[in-house]
Amino acid sequence: MKIREIRAMRGPNYWSIRRHKLIVMTLDLEDYEQKPTDKIPGFLDRLKKMFPTMVSHRCSVGCEGGFFQRVEEGTWMGHVIEHIALEIQTLAGMDVGFGRTRSYGEEGVYSVVFAYMEEKVGIFAAKASVKIAEAIADGKDYDLESDIKTMREMREDERLGPSTGSIVEEAASRGMPWFRLNKYSLCQIGYGANQKRIQATVTSETSSIAVEIACDKEDTKYMLDKAEIPIPKGEVIKTEEGLKDAIDYLKYPLVIKPINGNHGRGITTNIRNWEEALIAFKAAKDVSRSVIVEKFITGDDYRLLVINYKLVAAAKRTPAHVIGDGKSSIKQLIDEVNKDPRRGYGHEKVLTQIHIDKMTEEILESKNLTLESVIPKGEMLKLKDTANLSTGGTATDVTDMVHPYNVLMAERIARIVGLDICGIDLMCSDVSIPVNESGGAVLEVNAAPGFRMHIAPSDGLPRNVAANVIDMLFPPGANARIPIVAVTGTNGKTTTTRLIAHMAKMKGHSVGYTTSDGVYIQNMMVLKGDCTGPASAEYVLRDPTVDFAVLETARGGLLRAGLAFDQCDIGIVTNIAADHLGLKGIHTLDQLAKVKGVIPEAVKPEGYAILNADDELVYKMHKDLKCHVAYFSMDENNKHIKANMKRGGISAIYEDGYITIAKGEWKMRVTKAVNIPLTYGGRATFMIQNILPAVLTGYLKGFSLQDIKLSLETFIPSPAQTPGRLNLFNFKNFDLLLDYAHNPAGLRALQKFTDNIEATVKVGVIAGIGDRREEDNMEIGRIASEMFDEIIIRQDRNLRGKTAEELIAMLQKGILQHDPKKKITVIPKEEEAIEFAVKNAEKGSLLVLCSDVVPDALAQVMKYKEEESESLYKFNKKRDIPNK
Repeated sequence: MKIREIRAMRGPNYWSIRRHKLIVMTLDLEDYEQKPTDKIPGFLDRLKKMFPTMVSHRCSVGCEGGFFQRVEEGTWMGHVIEHIALEIQTLAGMDVGFGRTRSYGEEGVYSVVFAYMEEKVGIFAAKASVKIAEAIADGKDYDLESDIKTMREMREDERLGPSTGSIVEEAASRGMPWFRLNKYSLCQIGYGANQKRIQATVTSETSSIAVEIACDKEDTKYMLDKAEIPIPKGEVIKTEEGLKDAIDYLKYPLVIKPINGNHGRGITTNIRNWEEALIAFKAAKDVSRSVIVEKFITGDDYRLLVINYKLVAAAKRTPAHVIGDGKSSIKQLIDEVNKDPRRGYGHEKVLTQIHIDKMTEEILESKNLTLESVIPKGEMLKLKDTANLSTGGTATDVTDMVHPYNVLMAERIARIVGLDICGIDLMCSDVSIPVNESGGAVLEVNAAPGFRMHIAPSDGLPRNVAANVIDMLFPPGANARIPIVAVTGTNGKTTTTRLIAHMAKMKGHSVGYTTSDGVYIQNMMVLKGDCTGPASAEYVLRDPTVDFAVLETARGGLLRAGLAFDQCDIGIVTNIAADHLGLKGIHTLDQLAKVKGVIPEAVKPEGYAILNADDELVYKMHKDLKCHVAYFSMDENNKHIKANMKRGGISAIYEDGYITIAKGEWKMRVTKAVNIPLTYGGRATFMIQNILPAVLTGYLKGFSLQDIKLSLETFIPSPAQTPGRLNLFNFKNFDLLLDYAHNPAGLRALQKFTDNIEATVKVGVIAGIGDRREEDNMEIGRIASEMFDEIIIRQDRNLRGKTAEELIAMLQKGILQHDPKKKITVIPKEEEAIEFAVKNAEKGSLLVLCSDVVPDALAQVMKYKEEESESLYKFNKKRDIPNK
């Protein structure tokens, strides 16, 4: 078997709108296409032996053991691999269950689709599942445990930590979108100008000064002492000499810790002699240049969590430990504790397994113990100096036990330091007694405190402290989202996108939009190229200056990774025509319509899908939608429009020369089409089809008819406003039209416009496209032959899988089928083809350039225009003729 491609979906996609995280593997079964499972001796027995837990896979049979039944009856290997990929992820602690396997459209080739939790693990599972299936089929041994271990390690490396994870999960549960901004814990909650950021439990609202204070233990102690907060006596030192002086002053027992450490690094407690003090001093110096020596306060270790200056949780922490039974060795006791099903690898479970490290060995050595020692029954042996959960410690929730005095003290401390999220370490005998009476003390104030002990304590009530963070970042009435308009279809996407962006900008919005020529933030191009995929959409949604997004969304990005957003306010489908068929498993117009249909399906329930009622494939998309639907049509008598009007629906129509919005059967005329520059006086009728959904968008977003009219009449087609979209240049002796028409439907629409232009001769510069079918390129040739008196064939820079000779032959075949005598010139380089057309242009002719790399072609044409203007200026100046 051969894996052709593995893609990771990250948003709503062709395979599922609701399940965003999917692996799509294109798999060629090769010889196994002729070997269903019932034809492979012993396959089922070996599968059951390796995966006995797969009995829970119900499959289409719908009962336990259903998948095994399918294997016994005979199923194809792609289906088996789907189930293996799901099962090995589950065995590695990532419980996933959605999968499906479908034909790719070629014999023996399948799309194997399954869910994942961590992308790298999902990709690994795809590759491993193929190897496992081959091993089972061949009766060979396979080291499954090694794969499971690798996946668990990958998960821990890739996943968000428990604190960050809890916050984004809480945000997601409230319908708030989020992005991970780096490979660590920096995340964005919300879109554009409404976003907030978190990094672990530091937020974009957290005071940097407060973090600096909390990270400097000397400053913190000073401020708390001045506020009469009980703290241990201590000294800041840098040298061994200073250590001796501090010990003489404070006396044993002591605590030594780095001045700006965190997460328990470099901290040693209960130091009782010079040798221990010296070892602890060196450990602290490894973390920080300056070291704090404090009086060791006895009692229990408590963590008080304050969010938005209110105490929200408290936990009693106990270091990793074992309790003797009088017969087992310390190592055996640790192994027994680690058998607790609540303990796992890293942060995968409530508790972390206890690992024997240098700290453990030093503690044992200080007590004259080894791992083989046996401690008396009932005696507790602490294995770590700190009570961190990440080192195997435990936590008990005591939130409801905290005395009001201690609550107020904790909230005062957060205010004194200035931390919106604050972890306070308190040592005392009993948290239910005021700390000033119990003789306890505040040991540390922590920025970015961990949430794990509160959201998943070993004992006691879990506290959803992440909810307090989201409440703080997004108080009642705050919106994490910005308006998103998504535009898809075969043709007209870019112009529609630009026109909507222009409307929103005219209304005062800071608009970010994506197109096939670049990404624009407030009308400034910030990225150049085809930017119609999810990465470009995410770029806009990450930008903190954007408060309105218009996203052109093409087929390629949808199939590559899905959408970058979970929901949009308005989803537009302009039309569906044969284009890019035969790629990524999409072979028919119905399949292409399903791909484009992802956009209206992603519209939020209170939003609107805007569909082309003149295109049956687009119109049919309304059937499965959960949102409102509005329609547009070039014909007010369209049966779907008339039915929608009778239902009281909203429509946009072209009637009696007007762009009109219909609410129910009431019509509201916006303006005449001839008054809209984009239509070139009404001659470019296909542009009206792009204007209608844009007008509907403005109306549905609450723009007034007057504002919509003004936007339409000020949107001037030009290289700056609509690059490569019907850019008409008037030269002295000829006209040149530059357009992005790149498929039969687009070229046919352009033909309707050029047929209305008077010219002595019409010359077309066209190209075949490598990732289109032969019949598509032939059709481009046929239409070009109808449109032009002469044709120049050029080549795209990227031939996309075909040779130049093949593409030229396809175009010539289509041209000559229509007109065997058509004049054809082949000039492969676009720049040379344009130069040839311009230099040989007849007086009164029309040159039509269908360009692939629009910016380069525009630059070349505008250069010719500038040269002509300069030449005319010099000519007039020499004859003293006024320039017009």
